[in-house]
Amino acid sequence: MLNKTMLIGRLGADPEVRYTQNGVPVVNFNIATTERWKKDGEQQERTEWHRIIAWKGLAEICSQYLQKGKLVYIEGKLRSRTWEDNDGNRHRVTEVAAQTMQMLDRAGSNGSSGDSKNNEPPKYEGPGPGDDDIPF
Repeated sequence: MLNKTMLIGRLGADPEVRYTQNGVPVVNFNIATTERWKKDGEQQERTEWHRIIAWKGLAEICSQYLQKGKLVYIEGKLRSRTWEDNDGNRHRVTEVAAQTMQMLDRAGSNGSSGDSKNNEPPKYEGPGPGDDDIPF
């Protein structure tokens, strides 16, 4: 069986980092992918939003270097989870558990502010989360 997802898209907001009770970093962010085609001579467009979660070293790299608007390549696995909120409502989310992240913007492009975030690492491949690291 195969569970592999590859996406190229732009971040909709800066990544949000938090830590498990054991101090393991985990980061969440959303990326948008846009599909374009012509129908009856008119340009059509559809944008899909994808929720990304990254753990440990990859989470630290993402929180340090990624920011809203950056173009990234994400490779990982689809994961679904459910939870119950304080009002007893059940929620379900499907997200990509990132295993590889590569920044695709050139240094200084796409809204970079000239700070240390321009010293982008080219690529990171890391392990996925362990079962005991999941903070929810």
